[in-house]
Amino acid sequence: MSASTADPLRPFLRPETVRIRPLRALRAFGRLMKDKEDTAQVFEITSALAGRSSPRGYQRMLRDREGARQAYLGAELVDRLRDEAWLAGFADGTVGAAYRAFLQRNGFNADGLVEVSAQGSAPPIPHPTAWYGRRVRDIHDIWHVLTGYETDALGEACIVGFSYAQTGSLGFAAIGLGAAREIEREDRGVPALRAVLEGWRNGRKAAWLPALDYEALFAEPLEAARERLGIRPPRIYDSVPESRRRALRLRNQAAG
Repeated sequence: MSASTADPLRPFLRPETVRIRPLRALRAFGRLMKDKEDTAQVFEITSALAGRSSPRGYQRMLRDREGARQAYLGAELVDRLRDEAWLAGFADGTVGAAYRAFLQRNGFNADGLVEVSAQGSAPPIPHPTAWYGRRVRDIHDIWHVLTGYETDALGEACIVGFSYAQTGSLGFAAIGLGAAREIEREDRGVPALRAVLEGWRNGRKAAWLPALDYEALFAEPLEAARERLGIRPPRIYDSVPESRRRALRLRNQAAG
């Protein structure tokens, strides 16, 4: 490997050199389908298919009034999200309280995605576009709360459909459509493709969420925030009984 290709800053300094790597993504998708809990494969797929979505997303931040302020501040959102005392202060019914309950219900913490995304990766890159990528990573679980998608296989497929609409990253589209296909092969009675497409449509119709002031958002009532941001309810996802969603394991998962 040459010094130029080994330089971790190169993709950020010269985004025109970034190429999508479909074969790498396909191999990672196969591993993910064997074990949906192997979240590292999600980051492998999104990295392989990201293309120029992060530079474009960061430039969009700069064209948004609040987004530009957030970019200027350059705060790492995970630092706030890991503050348990801060999270404990939100009243019932707020976005912050719902996020706190989401973490507790699933046994998650704010560092979980950080740790998974760091597997086999270079240390955090000191570049604005890399900061934007970390921001998209750190708001994933907040988007679960805002959209109403849980962490079952169908919910994860739907949230990445929503995320594709918001970020333009082909990795999200590939995961959502591929997971929908596998879910319907496992249980033909689950309208997975329709649910993922609804997630994508809802993402297109909603406000652009990467630019939000999430610290302020956490103090808002959840339902009021959803209405203000134009986030529609996931009707097709909700039409699938929770017991049926929880039973989904994705084809061949036991082989992992």
